Amino acid sequence: MLKKKKIPHTYVIVFYIIIIAALATWIVPGGQYLKEINPKTGKQEVVYEDVVIDGETVSEPKFEYLESSPQTWQVFAALYKGFEKQAGIIVFILMVGGAFWIMNTTKSIDVGIYAFLNFTKKLEKHKFLRIIGVQNIILTLIMLMFSIFGAVFGMSEETIAFIVILVPLAISMGYDSITGVAIVFVAAGLGFAGAILNPFTIGIAQGIAELPLFSGIEYRIVTWLIINAFGIAFILRYANKVKKHPEKSLVYETDIYWRNRGAGEKIEDVKYHTPYRAWLVFGFIFIALVLFSIEFPETTLKIGNSSFIAPMIPIATGIFTVTSFFSIKKSVHFFILNLLAFTIVFLIIGVMGYGWYIMRIATLFLAMGLLTGIAMNYTPNEITKYFLDGARDIMSAAIVVGLAGGIVIILQEGKIIDTILHSMAEGMKDFGKVASVGIMYLIQTVINIVIPSGSAKAAITMPIMAPFSDYIGISRQATVVAFQFGDGFTNMITPTSGVLIGVLGVAKIPYDKWVKWITPFMIGLIILGFLLLIPTVTMNLNGF
Repeated sequence: MLKKKKIPHTYVIVFYIIIIAALATWIVPGGQYLKEINPKTGKQEVVYEDVVIDGETVSEPKFEYLESSPQTWQVFAALYKGFEKQAGIIVFILMVGGAFWIMNTTKSIDVGIYAFLNFTKKLEKHKFLRIIGVQNIILTLIMLMFSIFGAVFGMSEETIAFIVILVPLAISMGYDSITGVAIVFVAAGLGFAGAILNPFTIGIAQGIAELPLFSGIEYRIVTWLIINAFGIAFILRYANKVKKHPEKSLVYETDIYWRNRGAGEKIEDVKYHTPYRAWLVFGFIFIALVLFSIEFPETTLKIGNSSFIAPMIPIATGIFTVTSFFSIKKSVHFFILNLLAFTIVFLIIGVMGYGWYIMRIATLFLAMGLLTGIAMNYTPNEITKYFLDGARDIMSAAIVVGLAGGIVIILQEGKIIDTILHSMAEGMKDFGKVASVGIMYLIQTVINIVIPSGSAKAAITMPIMAPFSDYIGISRQATVVAFQFGDGFTNMITPTSGVLIGVLGVAKIPYDKWVKWITPFMIGLIILGFLLLIPTVTMNLNGF
């Protein structure tokens, strides 16, 4: 009898990819696009040269081959540099994991999930909602919310913090951890690919392409709706299959971690009470928020290229004060849930109003965790112990993020990224418009596997693609849409994405299981993306 072949550990898979990247540096010649400082902007920009093609003078980016830089022992150095490169996300994961573990020990999240499930059961009494499926509605609303976040302000790293909440919720509703990740991370990814007003992708790409900021929004809204309809339908179909037959889940065995996590103390045995310290925490937060309201009486919320001014912090402070007063009288558990809810509210205000990134978001969640422990009457030693337990539990996710960073390091130091891009661009010259925009899309998709950062890829590829689209007779707006789709979809599968690896690590989903689940979905999305690109070169669309 043949022995069943064991699937490699995620660490092993990532290391294999680093080896493959190193081998590529021995085969692909080194090269670079020439760049120089633009005296007007002070930034490095690609140098163009005039080339005569078929009697017509066109401008092309200047490319030169360099001496190859094959990578050997640097494979091991790349592991160290990968940790340096991804240090922000690694620390973010550890801090958020530790903070949520403190909250998890209070059983407040379990109380919230139990109350939520009871609420959904009451909704099922309505015949119309029962026919549609109450849980289908709930999953759809959650996905639309995160998709909007992805489309408007490019939510990505922030999804890691929500995995700790939504995966247990999905398990409690009868689904699996893949469903929990899908309704958060994949939903945000669908919005990121739709990118209606995302300043980090569309904003940068259109700026480099010299297009009016967020022009062509009408068609992008249409594409966002179609992409989300396809994505939500796929996820709901899978979720319902798992609910009917849990054993068919790809992660049924690994999900035992989440099932056991909620199998200790029964929710009915939780003692509802309010320690004296909870009132002190409430008072401290109230005073802090009042001071912040005085310091920041108005907030300029930016949604894409639009903005409006509103007293967001004073409003949030007022609502938090009222809801906290009534929840704390009921039990400290509900106060902690309210604290969690407003942590998310202030995260949104911080991201959209003050440009917060992972450092401030991690700080916000750390403060939430510490205040939760104090409100629960934990001693300083207990809070420290629970924080370290959480950081230890999530350590594997943090480590694999650092390892994945080594892949990009090898390709960069091997000097083959620009060579790959140049070779692909050269292959587009003799194709028609539909084929050319399709190849642009393919190039962006392939490059995204190597460079998952949308902002970085826009800075690298758009200075080359935008002028080239003029030469082959394609609208620069179509080139931006090709970048948008190519940048968005493969973020959900590429092992070079620190966010994806972090999400899977937190959710305890093996990378190979994730690839098996998402591959057919990814194929469908990539085909859909190509079909949505065709109208950009065959129809007269506004902004194109």
